[in-house]
Amino acid sequence: MYELIKPLLFQFDPENIHYVVTGGLRRANRIWGVKSMLKNLYQFEDKRLEREVMGLKFKNPLGLAAGFDKNASMIEELAEFGFGFIEIGTVTPLPQPGNEKPRMFRLPQDNALINRMGFNNQGVDVVAARLKQLDRKGLIIGGNIGKNKLTPNEDAVSDYIKCFDRLFDVVDYFVVNVSSPNTPGLRELQEKEPLKHILNTLQQRNKKNDISRPILLKIAPDLTNSQLDDIIEIVKETMIAGVIATNTTISRDDLLSPENLKGESGGLSGKPLTRRSTEVIRYLSEHSNRSFVIIGVGGIHSPEDAIEKIKAGASLIQIYTGFIYEGPGLIKRILKGLL
Repeated sequence: MYELIKPLLFQFDPENIHYVVTGGLRRANRIWGVKSMLKNLYQFEDKRLEREVMGLKFKNPLGLAAGFDKNASMIEELAEFGFGFIEIGTVTPLPQPGNEKPRMFRLPQDNALINRMGFNNQGVDVVAARLKQLDRKGLIIGGNIGKNKLTPNEDAVSDYIKCFDRLFDVVDYFVVNVSSPNTPGLRELQEKEPLKHILNTLQQRNKKNDISRPILLKIAPDLTNSQLDDIIEIVKETMIAGVIATNTTISRDDLLSPENLKGESGGLSGKPLTRRSTEVIRYLSEHSNRSFVIIGVGGIHSPEDAIEKIKAGASLIQIYTGFIYEGPGLIKRILKGLL
């Protein structure tokens, strides 16, 4: 079904059609019988797919990556497609509009997207209030947190603290995002000392609570092996739960798309990232002796891509661009493939 409507959807601006489709899905879910229909079409459940990771029980290892539902406004509807977990955000303390439009571009010849959204979101207070009202029915929810564009890097830790404290009671795990290429200077926070400062500060707050939340670090695929060695050291030293590998890339190597598209600034996601994200997963897994959790994301467009990530060392996997290009049927195909 999706293959029939995809050519029509791809005629429109990717950001605009995202809101049209998700809004339509929200309205459709209010119609009697639609939820049951979606469940029958797309969900696939099997006890053998259950995973216990980071002390959390996932009904299956396939999640939706951050960026698709920035404001936690679509969780119930997206859950109908059979995801094992959904990561919301990136959320910042204050609402912000993000970068100027247009800011998302399709590269169909490469099965890819370029985005320079810039952490557009409604702010942590709105998101926390929405999550508090949610009937999650056992669904695991991750909170991806970042800093506001106007917050200088030397004050970035305060933004992460605000998001962490506000979302603590309404998410199951946290993701510290210092790897988006679309907020000026953000990737500088991946350097060893500022990163340790942010993670140690959050861990100190984590330990003050009766219940602690797993904290993961989302990293860029553009890091060198030396920088990945630093990441391994930082994860072990700060005792966070693990890493999400990887975010979007600033590389434009070997793309088939026209120069005008390749020249758009922002982070590239999709099939061109498949190999590199798997290389990063494998490097982190092997060089850390599998001592922490890795969630694999980047270029998963088929069951084979998903299996490769897991064989490389990922405990869980996420999709985003593959979901857009392949449609919701990809979820069931991956889960069946994993068995």
